[in-house]
Amino acid sequence: MAEKRNIFLVGPMGAGKSTIGKYLAQQLHMEFYDSDHEIERRTGADISWVFDVEGEEGFRDREEKVINDLSELQGIVLATGGGSIKSKESRNRLSARGIVVYLETPVEKQLARVQKDKRRPLLQTEEAPEDVLKRLAAERNELYLEIADYVVRTDEQGAKLVANHIAELIGL
Repeated sequence: MAEKRNIFLVGPMGAGKSTIGKYLAQQLHMEFYDSDHEIERRTGADISWVFDVEGEEGFRDREEKVINDLSELQGIVLATGGGSIKSKESRNRLSARGIVVYLETPVEKQLARVQKDKRRPLLQTEEAPEDVLKRLAAERNELYLEIADYVVRTDEQGAKLVANHIAELIGL
């Protein structure tokens, strides 16, 4: 039997990477991983605590290692953190080790999904959440596109339908 390819979901916070990833993994009978949850498991603390203690740079170092470790597995669906693509090494690893699906979502939809979520450190600032999301989109959208094998919009369909669409796109 041919070895299973990995599927890596990238995109901004609130795009639905974790929710869609779980459905996709279930549908394809693959293991599901979430890089943020793996960081929390390894550190024994939540993402906000890691940001508070180590700053974004410390968090990104941890994230890069987790993505390296997880992307070496075979036959997984991995939901990455929204900023994971800031690392050139992570972009290269994701691109080389699997199929990358960019879950594209407009800022308005992201805002509706995440504005009350206190577990998102980048939104816990004096800056208005909408301004943060717009700034992050300007910084990151080209990086998502750079490594994407497929681009799928997540703002008009439910997570199960998006997962079905991804499975059809990649021929699994």
